[in-house]
Amino acid sequence: MHTTRRLFLKTTATGIGSAALAGIKAVEAGVVEADQIREWDLEAGVVVLGLGAAGLMTAITARDRGEDVLILEKAPEAHAGGNTRVSGQGWWCPPDSDKAVTYQMAMSDGYPIPDDVARAFHEHSIQVTEWITKMGMDVRTMPTQGEYPEFPGGAGNVCWSAEGNGFQRLWLLMMENALRKPGIRVQYETPGVELIRDVKTGEVRGVIAERGGKRIYVKARKAVVLCTGGFENNQEMIRDYLGMPYAYPKGSPYNTGDGIRMAMAVGADLWHMDNQAGPDFNFRIPGKDWAFGYNFAPPGNGWIWVAKDATRFTNETYFTKHGKIPFHGIYIHVPTPLPVHLVFDEPMRKSGPLYPKNYFFCWWAQIEKYDWSADNLAEIEKGWILKADTLKELAAKIGKDPEALEKTVAAWNKACAEKNDAEYGRDPKRMAPIQTPPFYAAEFVPAFTNTQGGPRRNARAQVLDTNRKPIPRLYSGGELGAIYSWGYQGGGNILECIVFGHIAGEQVAAEKPWSQRP
Repeated sequence: MHTTRRLFLKTTATGIGSAALAGIKAVEAGVVEADQIREWDLEAGVVVLGLGAAGLMTAITARDRGEDVLILEKAPEAHAGGNTRVSGQGWWCPPDSDKAVTYQMAMSDGYPIPDDVARAFHEHSIQVTEWITKMGMDVRTMPTQGEYPEFPGGAGNVCWSAEGNGFQRLWLLMMENALRKPGIRVQYETPGVELIRDVKTGEVRGVIAERGGKRIYVKARKAVVLCTGGFENNQEMIRDYLGMPYAYPKGSPYNTGDGIRMAMAVGADLWHMDNQAGPDFNFRIPGKDWAFGYNFAPPGNGWIWVAKDATRFTNETYFTKHGKIPFHGIYIHVPTPLPVHLVFDEPMRKSGPLYPKNYFFCWWAQIEKYDWSADNLAEIEKGWILKADTLKELAAKIGKDPEALEKTVAAWNKACAEKNDAEYGRDPKRMAPIQTPPFYAAEFVPAFTNTQGGPRRNARAQVLDTNRKPIPRLYSGGELGAIYSWGYQGGGNILECIVFGHIAGEQVAAEKPWSQRP
């Protein structure tokens, strides 16, 4: 099964004009009075922003209930699909809704979420595999006991994936199901920039978008649904909300917090802005706005990460719980004492590529398709990996204290000889000394799957204002204001995209139009 370019183009609207506004004065961003718009460039019953799983599920559900849908996608066609497209294509599908709610609340311990939102989520979550199967997907279970099996309700959880794993299979299936419906249109390279809101009623009535360097005005007769993902590639927001000076996405670099900004401009409340599925440490090609990933797991074992002070700071091979590690009875984010560098030696360099071929998900593998050299020499020649004959020389090249780096490596080699990492508990099977020159280093950056924060939503997928009241005709789905306040279950964001996309699709189809069809 595949979705052809012909199918994509056949369903994509073309020939957008440029509308004029009559007498609109300078107003607060996002509070454009709809009645003052002389002409609309595009219109639909439901306008969806974003072409990932949340946007597609919203469109499919609304269309199945008779609504015509227009999807505005920021990326060009070749890069469209958000994080869904480059994810592992798996979804969490708990077998029991009551236990799933218990587990969801346990993952949110200390950062509580509304009970009705959790219950709405999991009343639908147990149906998702059935929905996907009906779309035409061959599915299989993935071996898992849940991300946090020790939590109440955590054991016995099941994740599912498309048969064969990864390679965009779920996203392509949803695209095919959406675009074969004549009432769903897509505009690529058309990001939403502002919401159009009736200042008298507070209703959201459309979107100002950009296309070809011009602003266009898009009318939504029933509602707008924001499915624009998180802010993984917005460095200012990363600094403001995540407490890191920088970090880079393993998913779509087009996720820059656009939907968050648009919702804030019309009074939306925010939640979970300090949470993320990450970080872990991975390589980033200098100048690129994405990082390699998933978890760094090279074939060799003679390597460590060193912090700004040239010391180790974590068990490098611990498979984090999407960026969280145990700490004195709780879970915390992996520390980020930047800049962090990978340090290794010649046997490690010869052991194989730092990143394997045929990786079935993440942006670098599925979209950029970078082919890492088998012996790492190409990356050394490009200057991405630095080389030195001594550790002192290497330290100078990466801006670390030479004596501190020598001391750290000596302690590591001693731990390898004793087969005991007393400091961080690394598995002896994953330990090898760093002692044979030349020595190598590469800067590694905090990399993450996605952020979780965004506009607060209720159990009906409505976006709420700062008084916790629904903003009329504005809905959201997916990672834009996800339910995960702290702990995260693998496959849970795809699940949430599908569930709240479905809920949003039902709700917007049931809205009464503020304007009739032309």
